[in-house]
Amino acid sequence: MFPTTDNSQTIIDCLLNELEKNQVEIRYQKNVQRLEKTESGFLIHFAEGAPLPCDKMLVAAGGFPKALQFDWLMKLGHSISPPVPSLFTFNLPKHPITQLMGLSVPDATVKITGTKIETRGPLLITHWGLSGPAVLRASAWGARELAERNYQFTALVNWVQEKEETLRELFQRLRETSGRKTVYHSNEFELPKRLWHFLLESCGISEQIKWAELSGAAQNKLIQTLTRHEFAMSGKTTFKEEFVTCGGIPLSEINHTTMESKLAPGLFFAGEVCDVDGITGGFNFQWAWCSGWLAAQGMA
Repeated sequence: MFPTTDNSQTIIDCLLNELEKNQVEIRYQKNVQRLEKTESGFLIHFAEGAPLPCDKMLVAAGGFPKALQFDWLMKLGHSISPPVPSLFTFNLPKHPITQLMGLSVPDATVKITGTKIETRGPLLITHWGLSGPAVLRASAWGARELAERNYQFTALVNWVQEKEETLRELFQRLRETSGRKTVYHSNEFELPKRLWHFLLESCGISEQIKWAELSGAAQNKLIQTLTRHEFAMSGKTTFKEEFVTCGGIPLSEINHTTMESKLAPGLFFAGEVCDVDGITGGFNFQWAWCSGWLAAQGMA
């Protein structure tokens, strides 16, 4: 759901207006160094200035890229699921397909070899590699596994959602019924024209080759490229370009109905500071709003 302005500032203004209406005080530039549990609640110790007492506290600080940054919460007894990036795009350094940047395929399948990770959806070619919902979902499902591999892995892309046997039958019919037509001008899969031509070129099929003239070796290579196009990935998007972080406060240490800590009563959590990361499509926003609402009800 988006505001009619299609501008994120509208959301910010909405939240700020609610804060002002409810006389909520905002303190900027306050670096929290540690939390101290007291008989009546907590003391929040800042890098500068006097500590702030409170009876209950909600931590909605988002995710942190390093486990050490959770240290102030670990001192209250919490453990941390090590943070790793989630929802990131795949890097293909100097791969020729990046020349097609900005081109998208509405329905593709992405599979990570050596894993059970397989996703389907729109795929976007960028100037650095592959993106779009199909890729972002794959990075979410495989966040920890891909991190353990240091983001060096192979992805297989099925551009046409067909099996090899189906394509063999189709190509045989084309040989029989459209033998005089060039393969170059017979895009049977409604792929973007530039992508179709790129795939043919990568298989060594020139503009002049007709279906009747297509060699068995070239046909086999085209079938494999359409159904199992292999990409050797080398890294992810650079730091700070990931959408969310996998990791944080384990859900086993949080009361799911109130978002209150099971280890430090009066301490609540919401949003990405918890070990929750959803796939693309607004699910991380949904988690932020729902966990925030539950925490507010629990504190009240």
